[in-house]
Amino acid sequence: MIHDPLLVDQLGALEAIKFDGEVFRATRKSLDPLAPSTSGGRWVPKDTAPILYTSCEPEGALAEIAFHWAQLTPLPSKPVALHRLRLTTKRTMRLLRANLETFGVTWERYGELNYARTQEIGAAVAFLGYDGLLAPSARWACENLMLFLDNHHAEENTLQVTHTEEVDWLAWARSHGLVSAGE
Repeated sequence: MIHDPLLVDQLGALEAIKFDGEVFRATRKSLDPLAPSTSGGRWVPKDTAPILYTSCEPEGALAEIAFHWAQLTPLPSKPVALHRLRLTTKRTMRLLRANLETFGVTWERYGELNYARTQEIGAAVAFLGYDGLLAPSARWACENLMLFLDNHHAEENTLQVTHTEEVDWLAWARSHGLVSAGE
């Protein structure tokens, strides 16, 4: 993939941070919580870098899965597994709303499924060797942390599941107004 040189230069000028804390991931009960996505998403195009999508808040992880599952017909009725992960990184990029707008992301449309610009940004961040990307969640008032597994070296960093609980995602989504009671 060829990256926009101006975008790479702008991203490369931002200071890297270290992350040391807990993140959350909601998955199907049968899915390995540490298995990366290769099917693309907001921050990487399909079949490029393996990425692990997490949230800094449990509600952020539940809001993400609720958004995607609410688009399915019929609605899945099985509970999800909410995982708490211990994670450290050495070189993570933090993008704030103002950064995203500077890089051409329209905030009013950030929650939509048009991922072209955010995928360009994420791919450039991975290309620059960052092991993680902290960015605002499009679904909850928190940050999400995306982990670029090709750049996250297990011998230097931590990534482990510390707790898993079952959550009735549909009841949670209804109680937070993310799915109507009739669905």
